[in-house]
Amino acid sequence: MGNADSDIVFQSYGRCCNNERFFIDFYDRFMSSSEVIRSLFTHTDMPAQRHLLRNGILQLVLHARGMPDTKLRALGCSHSRKGHNIRPEWYGLWLDALLATLRQYDPQFDEATELAWRRAIGPGIELIRAAY
Repeated sequence: MGNADSDIVFQSYGRCCNNERFFIDFYDRFMSSSEVIRSLFTHTDMPAQRHLLRNGILQLVLHARGMPDTKLRALGCSHSRKGHNIRPEWYGLWLDALLATLRQYDPQFDEATELAWRRAIGPGIELIRAAY
């Protein structure tokens, strides 16, 4: 099951995710958004973290395309106050960093693409955030 937004997002992500710099630049941008965010990654294996990010974004995209929310619920649990303690307000910074990095790497990125991303993955992000 897909819709226009999830199709646009799926294609946009495909144009970006084959370039490892996309994930490196995302984390550079995300970590520069806040000293607190930067401190969360002090002792992190960043290549492994980038792999997790690649999969996490894919899970958001697949959820938008109709996949069950099982993996997103697990992600919400691992990011909750009982897990990594990822505060709900940080998801806005995460999304801002993602959209800016998509804009940098997707040559077809425009306002319509940004809106499609927001509409498509917004519900999945809210599901993760709500687990806090």
